[in-house]
Order: sequence, then C-alpha cells, then structure tokens
Amino acid sequence: MTTYRINEHIYHPGTTDFDAALVDAHARRIRPVCMCLGRGVEMYVAKIAGKFYIKRMPGTGAHHAPVCDSYEEPQELSGLGQVMGTAITENPDDGLTNLKLNFSLTKMGARDKPLPSSAESDSVKTDGHKLTLRGTLHFLWKEAGFHRWSPSMEGKRNWFVVRKYLLDAAANMTTKGAGLVDVLYIPESWSLEHKKEIASRRISQITKATAPIKGAKRLMIVIGEIKEISPSRYSSDIIFKHLPDCTFHINEDLYDRLKKRFSVEMALCAALEGTHLMAIGIFSVDVSGLVSIEELALMATTENWIPFDNTYEKELIDGMTHAHRRFVKGLRYNLPSSHPLACLVANDTLPTPTALYIIPPNATEDFQVALQQMVQISELASWIWNAGEDTMPSLPIANSEPL
Repeated sequence: MTTYRINEHIYHPGTTDFDAALVDAHARRIRPVCMCLGRGVEMYVAKIAGKFYIKRMPGTGAHHAPVCDSYEEPQELSGLGQVMGTAITENPDDGLTNLKLNFSLTKMGARDKPLPSSAESDSVKTDGHKLTLRGTLHFLWKEAGFHRWSPSMEGKRNWFVVRKYLLDAAANMTTKGAGLVDVLYIPESWSLEHKKEIASRRISQITKATAPIKGAKRLMIVIGEIKEISPSRYSSDIIFKHLPDCTFHINEDLYDRLKKRFSVEMALCAALEGTHLMAIGIFSVDVSGLVSIEELALMATTENWIPFDNTYEKELIDGMTHAHRRFVKGLRYNLPSSHPLACLVANDTLPTPTALYIIPPNATEDFQVALQQMVQISELASWIWNAGEDTMPSLPIANSEPL
C-alpha cells in the first residue's frame, strides 16, 4: 500500500487522519513525500472541487517506483515531453494546470470550418506550444488515469466512471483565463427513467454557448462516445451513445474531411468488437437550440478504454491485459504517426520498467533511425516488435510484486 510522509508522520490513504493531514498540509503548504523509494519523492496537495488530493510534482512521474500508482513513463518516450512546460504548465502552488490550445473557443461571424484537428503532416515537426484537439483529449485521458492498467482494474470501468474521472481531471485545469470545466460538456450515463432530468441538466449546460462574449459566438468542448454518424437532409448527424435525444450536426464538407483524416479510427472501431470510438469536438448552439460541430477529432479505445492507434497496438494491449500485466500506455498528444514512441511501458519488470515499441509495416528509414536513438538514450529496458516482418514476440517477463 502507498504511504506518504507528511510533516515527519507516516500516513495511509483512505484513513480519517490522512484526510485531515491533507487539509493541514494544503493550508501550511507542506510537501507530502511518497515513500515508494528510498528517501521518497516530493509531491504536493491540490484542492479540487472542495476535495484534497496528492499530486505529482511536474516532471517527477519517472522518479517513482515502477509499482507505485504515481509512476509515469519518462516523458521523452511519449508525446508528453513535447508539450509539457509549453502547451501544458503545472503550478504546484495553486494546484492548477494551464492549457494553451491551438483552437478557438469563440467564433467571429461566418468562417470556413477548420480541418479535423491533428491533421497529419509530411514532417515530423509539430507545434508543441499549443495543444491540438487530440492532444487535449490525450492529456485529459492521462490525467484521468485511463492510460494505465493493472489487473485490479478489471470490470471497474464504464461510462459513469470514465465521465467522473474526466471531469475530476478537468476540474483543476484552466485555459484562456477560464476553468476548463466551464466549457466542457460530457454526456451523463443515459437512463430512460431519468431522461427528463438528464435533458434539463444538458440544456442548462450547453445553452451557455448561446450567450455571446464580446461580440463573438461562444463555443464549447464535447467529449463522448460516438454511436453512429448518419446522413440528414442538409448535413450529417452525430449521435453519442449516452445522448440519444440530442443530435450534433456536422456539415458534409467537414464530414468528408473527417472520414479521410480519421478513417483508421473509424474502421478499427467498426471492425473490432467491444471497442469505443471516442470523439472530442468544438460545438456551437444557435438561438433555436441547433447544435453544430465546428471541429472534431477521434480516438479509438479498447473495451477497457485504453487508447490504441492500430491493430498491432490493440494486439499488444490485449496480450498484456490477458496476461494480467501492469502497464502504462504511451500517448501521442501532438505527435504525428511518423514519429516513434513507446506503445507501452510495462512497470512490472525488474530491475527497470520495460518500454515496448512497435515498428509498423509502413515505417520509413527515418522512423527506424529515430526509434533506435530513443532506445539508446532511454534508461528503460526495451522490447521491439517489427510488425511488418514478424509475429508478436513473447512479452517481457513480469517479476515485480503485483499491487
């Protein structure tokens, strides 16, 4: 069990004295110390929606023991290293995380709808100073903990849980001078019995987008699981799985570009049973109540809500899950698919965690050279699957004590 040292006393999470210690530490700005390794790793206390939480100090995830719940893969093995400190800045003093976004949350008059977020570039160079829509979804997913897996999580994830932890993660985030939760809409779990109350809460929240701000039209962010996209008279309609009584409209031009940019994600979720097609979008609401998508990005996840980019990643995640392994999923954020990253980091191997890499069949020479450089400079053990030539190798052997 994780233990913390606070003001020279040892505490265990979940106990009454632990909660009281967090309140005192927050008031006195005392840094708790996670005792997972040696002298411990310094952390901080954040107050989020009236509750107190212990959080990692910026950039210290890899300093924790691999079996610790606070462990994170080294930032250079995922797309996080590119955006942390620029597009994402954390302030331990107030517990807030500020996001710089590359999309607007206001709309001045008529304009062309943008390309679906995170369009692939011919170059591996991307803008790490602002988060794309996909990058924003990836960061929320990470902060909510859905990029992590351990056997104890089996059967404990559903939409109610996903929504709760995404909102909890967003509660301490700010963007463009406002709280992220103020512009974020995530549908509640659908209930026919309570549909009127759910609809009332939805209308109350999303109609905030009808109020102009400094002469501009206000936009909001939606995150949900897509059930279907069907043609309508003048556009296409997106139906979210937990929102059957509210249609989000998308014009044909944007839908055509969406199908081109996110054809892989759409095809994966159509073909693989149990997967979830997640969407993050920017939407507007007109005075008649019509809801329209302005920009959209998609993400495929496994049945356990772990993101994946292709069938090879899905096979590896399934193999690790069925083997009852502990791992952390690497996320791309702003990085294009032409840039390598660690697909998973197995944190149940000793003496160090193991980074698991996949070389896709269409990998270029530049991709393979960049991957070898990542392996050489990393302090982690490595496992590489050349998916274009070989079947998946045996998984690295687990030899740490499960939590």
